Amino acid sequence: MLGLYIHVPFCSAICNYCNFNRGLFDAALKLRYVEAIISEINRAVAPAADTIYFGGGTPSLLEPGEVARIIAACRSAFDVASDAEITLEANPESVDEARLAGFRASGVNRLSFGVQSFREPELRRLSRLHTADRARAAVAEARAAGFENISLDLMMWLPEQQVLEWLESVDAAIALAPEHLSLYLLEVYPNAPLKDDMARARWSQAPDDDAAAMYLAAMDRLDTAGYEQYEISNVARPGRRSRHNIKYWQDGEWLGFGCGAHSTRRGVRWKNVASTDEYVTRLEHSESPAIDHRMLSSNEHLGDALFTGLRLTEGVNLDAIRAAHGVDVWDRYGADLQPFLQAGILRREGPRLWLTRQGMLLAHEVMTTFV
Repeated sequence: MLGLYIHVPFCSAICNYCNFNRGLFDAALKLRYVEAIISEINRAVAPAADTIYFGGGTPSLLEPGEVARIIAACRSAFDVASDAEITLEANPESVDEARLAGFRASGVNRLSFGVQSFREPELRRLSRLHTADRARAAVAEARAAGFENISLDLMMWLPEQQVLEWLESVDAAIALAPEHLSLYLLEVYPNAPLKDDMARARWSQAPDDDAAAMYLAAMDRLDTAGYEQYEISNVARPGRRSRHNIKYWQDGEWLGFGCGAHSTRRGVRWKNVASTDEYVTRLEHSESPAIDHRMLSSNEHLGDALFTGLRLTEGVNLDAIRAAHGVDVWDRYGADLQPFLQAGILRREGPRLWLTRQGMLLAHEVMTTFV
């Protein structure tokens, strides 16, 4: 079934490392934006869907009643499964127990908190608005509000961060017992204010070997704590994998609503205009916000299936790829992949091809074989 993605571009402040499609909160524009989102959903064709994901930006800046209206629009326009996974991204400083209870009553059943770090110096370097204690309190408030499926985002390889400091955040996250964790390497974009901040303050990132040690040590600790790694950057308790995000990695289909949202369905990929103002204006004039419709070539579709599938710890099933795409992957790419097998980066057993954990550190090099 389809996944539905709802993009909410508003933030209370712009983090210095962020490269997402977002802008500062504007109460009047937000009201118009919610109406535009609902209008776009109502224009959609009505297939079945089993996940709804509110991403951002900071979706928790919407009022619970606004989230409820958007979910109701999805249920009206689509055949949404009764057990649908409905995720809301939230920043710790943007919620309290009453607000979280409102989101739970609106139909949200999964929260994803953007924590990033449990160390105050690192939060300040990232220009985050919350403190470590506020992040802990937000998780406790979510539990009190009835949430039984919580995910935390953490970032490693931060400016001035050492391996043991990173593991402090990992241990702090484990202590909160979330059902899911996402762990990302910080990428410093050329146009990000953080790059200038680092130059002025003479902050640096640890050597690449230390970044690798951060990743491997964190995964070892999460293994011990009972989490299962299922994707390069994601671990979960049994049965708590992100059903929505798995669609991106298993050659699934999804529809995106909101400014800058991307969609993929029936071999066609498109995106919406990035500007919030233009998006709202188009919907207010009953115009489509979609641009850049493109039919994927057979080679692009195959490359995407391999590229994304190898992000999963279970890897890809070459027999299934051949059945879906009519290509024997090993005949086409085997010579290029053989060195990765010999180096212990890739493993192949029967029809299954997957990256080792060490290999996940070099996933980009492997995946460029396909794209």
